[in-house]
Amino acid sequence: MSRLPENPRSAGALHGYTVVDLSRALAGPHAGQMFGDLGARVIKVENPTAGDDTRSWGPPFVGPEDDPQATYFFSCNRNKESIALDLKSDDGRETLEKLIARADILVENFRGGVLDRLGFSTARCSEINPRLVILSITGFGHDGPEAARAGYDQIAQGEAGLMSLTGSGPGDFNKVGVPIADLLGGIHGVVGVLAALLERERTGRGKVVRTSLIAGMVGVHAFQGTRATIAGEDPQPGGNHHPSLSPYGMFRCRGGAVQISVGNEKLWQRFCAAFDLDPSAPGMETNSARVENRPQVTAAIEDAFSAYEPEALLEKLETAGIPGGIVRTLQQVYDWEQALSQGLKVSVDHPVLGEVDLPGSPLRFFDVDASGERETTVTQHAAPPLLGEHEAVIRSWLED
Repeated sequence: MSRLPENPRSAGALHGYTVVDLSRALAGPHAGQMFGDLGARVIKVENPTAGDDTRSWGPPFVGPEDDPQATYFFSCNRNKESIALDLKSDDGRETLEKLIARADILVENFRGGVLDRLGFSTARCSEINPRLVILSITGFGHDGPEAARAGYDQIAQGEAGLMSLTGSGPGDFNKVGVPIADLLGGIHGVVGVLAALLERERTGRGKVVRTSLIAGMVGVHAFQGTRATIAGEDPQPGGNHHPSLSPYGMFRCRGGAVQISVGNEKLWQRFCAAFDLDPSAPGMETNSARVENRPQVTAAIEDAFSAYEPEALLEKLETAGIPGGIVRTLQQVYDWEQALSQGLKVSVDHPVLGEVDLPGSPLRFFDVDASGERETTVTQHAAPPLLGEHEAVIRSWLED
């Protein structure tokens, strides 16, 4: 077995860094995957019995009946190597200690106290490797009155207020369609680790970076948060329309839906001219009036849109200079030429499934000189590993 493939044009911004990923489920693994996308060597440590929890999260499962693969696991574990360790055994603890000694980053999302009981407190890890940056992701934070609570994405979406903002209208609370609390926990964790690595360049020492699912949620409240903290409002779900602008949101058309953003009166005049609407009609003459009379505005717009298929409507909006977009299914997204041009679908070769497509990294990198830009984005990726797939390679490396 060999190391992960090197990109022929660039090894990635984090080439030369080693990550030990002790996490499971999604928040920590998503952070680990981001490090791998950036070129780091990511060693995923899994329990030898069943591995990461998400290896069994399905349906859907794909592949042979005697070796089914959970697509959930594939979503957050590309560009990693896997070693299976029983951390309650002498061999498991000794091997983990060797990994920590060689690592730059340790990722964990255990409940509070678990690593301490295994003999790997933050103090012990820092003693093994003073330059180690430790990323710890919890559900509710590592301290405070509710620190001991288990962290699950949908619970965090509710507790941190996101569900109170999401839905068709007041009282209709909905979760986001992806595990956004987990994902943002991982993303915020990566930002913190990168900052700690920069600080390490000055100090020579690592540190602990802590974030949580609820912190990630509160951290993206944006203007809804300041409505609460400054204006004293308690925002409610507003469906697919902006609470302060109109028309700004989703509108039905023939065979689908589009979204438009009419952010000022000049655009409103232009929009009305394109679709034969009266911009000065009662209840539609100002943005404030349109917000207050949203059902009337929506009905008028959807009546005008009813003659158009989504693609034709988008073309007409573009001609009029109105920002707009189609509401696409995921299958449509992964067939969309623009998404493909941005590297948002990548192919990997899996030992069981063969070649499969995965969602790609959202980041691209370029070198710049007098001749212009040259892309250096990593374009070769490794499939999510089988449980313990790289054990021999990793153990051999530890003995070098």
